[in-house]
Amino acid sequence: MIHIVTGANADRYSAEMLQAYELRHRVFVEEKGWAALRRPDSREIDQFDDEYAVHMLYIEAGAVLGYQRLLPTTRPYLLTEIYPQLCDGPPPGAADIWEWTRFCVAPARRDHGRERSPIAHALLTGIVEWGLCAGVSAIVIEMDPGWLVRLVQLHFKVTPLGLPLPVEGEETVAVIAHFDRRTLDRLTLMRPPAFGQSERAA
Repeated sequence: MIHIVTGANADRYSAEMLQAYELRHRVFVEEKGWAALRRPDSREIDQFDDEYAVHMLYIEAGAVLGYQRLLPTTRPYLLTEIYPQLCDGPPPGAADIWEWTRFCVAPARRDHGRERSPIAHALLTGIVEWGLCAGVSAIVIEMDPGWLVRLVQLHFKVTPLGLPLPVEGEETVAVIAHFDRRTLDRLTLMRPPAFGQSERAA
């Protein structure tokens, strides 16, 4: 259900990518209020959506219900160009480090109280599976500090790159999160059941 879209196969996912950009607009512009990203066509697309970006789409019955983007840190990326204030020293930049950005899930399929979203978990697992195959060992993230504990519980080795600062009205911290096979094993172990399914169900 996770589809990886790159410059090499983007022509086969044109309709799905339009859905992904519309989902991004709903989440980051309409919900979060990031007015600078607003577009008249209701598709959130920026300068980093180029041939170097890796898009991961969670597709179910033809609908894009989850999305995330990975950017190489060997080229300009969000932390270097948009949020340099979040990094106290030189930003990470190496072939085995990518930036995780624009993570979003359709509202009806997000976490509900103690019930974790299978889509969100599948997307995060997709990063680690892809990374282990692609020679990637770490991701840079600009995120809510509340995610720190959750990532550590999933066996990422997380190091803050600076102090939390307000970004678009939300407290945000930049981190680098290393992962390995143990992270994937933990994600597999912690995979939530489908919504509405008892954890004791067969």
